[in-house]
Amino acid sequence: MTSLGDLKNSRPLRVLMLSWEFPPVVVGGLGRHVHQLSTALVAAGHEVTVVTRHAPGAPLDEYVDGVRVVRAPEDPPLFPLSTPSLLAWTMAFNHALTRAALRAVGNGEYDVIHAHDWLVTHTAVTLKEHFKRPLVATIHATEAGRHQGWLPDEMNKCIHSVEYWLGQEANRVLVCSGYMRWEVGRLLELPAGKVEVVPNGVNASAWRAGPRAVAAARSRYAGEGPVLGFAGRLVYEKGVQDLIGALPRLRSQHPGLRLVISGDGPHKRELQDEVRGRRLQRAVSFTGFLDESELPAVLAAMDTVVVPSIYEPFGMVALEAAAAGAPLAVAATGGLTEIVEPGVTGVTFPAKDPERLTDAVSSLLSDASFAGKVAQDARAMVAERYGWATVARRTVEAYGSAIRQAPGIDTKQAPGFDTKQSPGFDIKEAAASMLTGVVRPRIVVPEGNLLAL
Repeated sequence: MTSLGDLKNSRPLRVLMLSWEFPPVVVGGLGRHVHQLSTALVAAGHEVTVVTRHAPGAPLDEYVDGVRVVRAPEDPPLFPLSTPSLLAWTMAFNHALTRAALRAVGNGEYDVIHAHDWLVTHTAVTLKEHFKRPLVATIHATEAGRHQGWLPDEMNKCIHSVEYWLGQEANRVLVCSGYMRWEVGRLLELPAGKVEVVPNGVNASAWRAGPRAVAAARSRYAGEGPVLGFAGRLVYEKGVQDLIGALPRLRSQHPGLRLVISGDGPHKRELQDEVRGRRLQRAVSFTGFLDESELPAVLAAMDTVVVPSIYEPFGMVALEAAAAGAPLAVAATGGLTEIVEPGVTGVTFPAKDPERLTDAVSSLLSDASFAGKVAQDARAMVAERYGWATVARRTVEAYGSAIRQAPGIDTKQAPGFDTKQSPGFDIKEAAASMLTGVVRPRIVVPEGNLLAL
């Protein structure tokens, strides 16, 4: 296996990365992923420029942990970043992002363009055409997947068509789990050989909070009974409503049990209403969003961290909780099934099943020895399989594949890679769509459940 040292001794690559999230802008796990991946690539000796969204007070151009970060100021008139205006905001953002990237790159030579998710598709395709460089796309989740296979309205269908466009234009598509390889291949009609699994990583040491911080978190949130934790974006597909639905039975079995919900999102008010409706206000704490300076101690203080997702491409919070030392109870869905081995690194239950969730959580709360063993094994598993050096190595291998396979790409700037070419995709129509600001998807979106076809 190639080590971090082996990467340092190989020919450095120059990577132009595009993301709509990068600290201090962190909406979900994507921003943390891009930050950690880019810094791991730099640590391996590669040159990385991330072009991303601007945040108030942040420099437009700076180096962060060795990564050059170029931020695109928002165009006037400002579109609010909300669901009704998401497509308008995305178009304005991509025009600003494209100009920022062109200014930042200038005549600089890059070996590969790496785009993260559909929100940067227009810029990614434009830069691929302009610089004649291969495009690698990481698809972290899909619109149809987030809606359990359905595209309920025109906005969802448009997002799906842009995801399809990105998948077709990319020379290599990266996904975070074997489940996502199946989902993306099915939804975006991609050949199996084009899609590669590169799991998300975790900096395990950053999630090991000190004893005093853990004790303080425990004192703040726990009562006389056990305490459960959830962390993540508060949206329907995260399944927090099912965890709340399981609380009455859990509290009858484990008197004094409390729940800590860390995160924010559009489903928060509905969840709070559900808590009030069940008269559980004193048993449930909503902490709001917690960053990496606070969350590790909270996770470590939990008797069990529950991940009740209905849809979960990977399950980053499961890795983070395991690294923090918390026992895991997760829904047997998506990428979570590839992280948690039942009875070995945690326990599982069927998604959308509060009764089975209760049974799984109770098996940990009722047996401290078992809970401690699975937590210990999960922490060791995370350190072995999901370190960022390993993720960086596998990403560089994917870059090499994209460079070898990109049609019509000048590969003389990337010595060390085979320049044999293979057939690719015609991007003229896609480039024209970017110039006119109109997405012209090359598919007719089918009706019904796309994951059941």
